[in-house]
Amino acid sequence: MDVRLASTFLFVPGSRPDRFSKAAASGADAVIIDLEDAVGPEDKHDARTAAAEFVDASPAVVRVNSVESPWLEADLAALRHRRYIKGVMVPKGSSPEELAAVAHALGSVSLLVLVESALGVMHAAELARVPGVTRLAFGNLDFAADTGICPSQPDEPELLYACSQLVVASRAAGLEGPIAGVTQNVTDPTFVARDAERQRRLGFTGKLLIHPSQVPGTKPVFQAQEQDLDWAKRILRAAGSSRDAVVLVDGEMVDKPVILRAERILARIDAREAATGNP
Repeated sequence: MDVRLASTFLFVPGSRPDRFSKAAASGADAVIIDLEDAVGPEDKHDARTAAAEFVDASPAVVRVNSVESPWLEADLAALRHRRYIKGVMVPKGSSPEELAAVAHALGSVSLLVLVESALGVMHAAELARVPGVTRLAFGNLDFAADTGICPSQPDEPELLYACSQLVVASRAAGLEGPIAGVTQNVTDPTFVARDAERQRRLGFTGKLLIHPSQVPGTKPVFQAQEQDLDWAKRILRAAGSSRDAVVLVDGEMVDKPVILRAERILARIDAREAATGNP
């Protein structure tokens, strides 16, 4: 699936090539082979080689090392022109100039920018406009560590400002909604589902996952939900049959902004169905 439309992104360590195919079979829309945090310095070379070989044969996203690291140049060289690479995730995104250099090195590969710091949030609007960037993603754990914020469960209100910054920056740049950060609980499927639903309401259109067990609880939240589809169709039917700027639907006044939201919901549903081959 095109990473612009994907909603579930499952990380797998680059140092565990035995898990790549298992992750691909998990049902997640996209697998992210991680060359950064999940791989120690002594394993960087082997992980890079394994990731490059995998995306020559199967579709996946690869998270490269950060621009400050000594490994990024080799990562980019290894991934350039790989047949099935669906995108490259750039961690610790904060500098539009450095991001543009990465985009230039990779050519036409889609970039997913992981925003993980106060500086990254401050520059989110500029990062979203770098040519080649297709999605922003929120590194919630690293952002909290960088800022000294201690998010409280279950709703993490302390992160609302950063979340909204990424949502607004994405919309202003004409991108799909950003990808929400990880949920650390991997044993309770209702926990990740609740997290995903809260993030969807904030404007995120996908989520980063750290375990295959999180896929079933997350995927339905971001897919075309029946109530969303029915609501959008009712709104557009009412708007189409009325000559007025404002119509009444289900007892509520509906005007242009609501109609535009209904149109976006249907457009996204149509795009996802086309991408997955569903009728």
